[in-house]
Amino acid sequence: MRLLRLTVARLRNLQPLEVRPAPGLNLVIGDNGAGKTSLLEAIHLLAYGRSFRGRVRDGLIRTGAVDLEVFAEWEQGEGRLRRAGLQHGGQAWRGRLDGEPVRQLGDLCAAFAALTFEPGSHALLGGGGEPRRRYLDWGLFHVERETADASFFLLWRRYARALKQRNAALRLGADVTQLEAWEQEMVAAGEPLTRHREAYLERLQTALARCTEELSPSLGTARFQFQPGWRREQMSLADALLLGRERDRASGYTSTGPHRADWRLAHGGRPADEALSRGQAKLSALACLLAQAEDYAAHRGQWPVVLLDDLAAELDQAHQRRLLARLQAGQAQVFVTGTEPPASLAEITGPVERFHVEHGNISRNTNL
Repeated sequence: MRLLRLTVARLRNLQPLEVRPAPGLNLVIGDNGAGKTSLLEAIHLLAYGRSFRGRVRDGLIRTGAVDLEVFAEWEQGEGRLRRAGLQHGGQAWRGRLDGEPVRQLGDLCAAFAALTFEPGSHALLGGGGEPRRRYLDWGLFHVERETADASFFLLWRRYARALKQRNAALRLGADVTQLEAWEQEMVAAGEPLTRHREAYLERLQTALARCTEELSPSLGTARFQFQPGWRREQMSLADALLLGRERDRASGYTSTGPHRADWRLAHGGRPADEALSRGQAKLSALACLLAQAEDYAAHRGQWPVVLLDDLAAELDQAHQRRLLARLQAGQAQVFVTGTEPPASLAEITGPVERFHVEHGNISRNTNL
């Protein structure tokens, strides 16, 4: 997957711009606050419907503007040209994909694949489970989205709708018949959805072990441990929902099910209850993202676009070199930001497209 053209308007401090990146490594350099990270946010927005620094309404729209616009044109497998545009006001949005309006933001995001490693990526392995569920669902959306069997996407939507309706029924004090109807729908979608997630994580195990061994060998072999969102080894989802019904009535929301799914990493070289340092969490998160990118490439025949924000600050030179060499070997299109060119670039062969960002303006710069 290669981004050919990107236009951005009214996003943070960026001036209206058009960028035509190179198919390989793209280096984006500028002072702090110049707008280089905002450029990556624009690309990330098309792939996820939000910034990696928060929601659209949390400061992504330029001060004084009512909305932002992002348009991208990219090549996807065997020369197929695709286009997508998004106008977002923080609440309301409009999108187009290949010239046609889209009804669901997920349809737009599922078309364009990008993976981002940035200063907050270590949180993938800590805190709440939402980022880890997004990790799971990203892989399944993109791997299955354009196959004959797009069942995960349909199951995900079906489950989300049933969950929303059950939560509404709980808050309104609905009778048992109504709750049972939505619980049956949650079970019909949630059980197979969970099997998809579990199988996907299992498929990533080999790539994860390989990436972890290369990036952080001292931690030992890493494995995903899947947590389905209820005590699945003891009861069915139907039984879990029934058991939690009165508790859920009191709280007004569904406390158990695939929407609470999660995963953890187990490292062979350390006790299970020993917390990772920030540096170790960063490298482990990077291994997870690389494993996902390699799986995507294996199943789709191309790498996703890779966004690396402030690479020199996040990784030492040795890890930068290993990461960039790995991505270059896979012929991934990569965007790297920094206040100056990473020293590791001196050891990377092949062309590098260089951009300079200053006061929200971006230009090519061959002197970097």
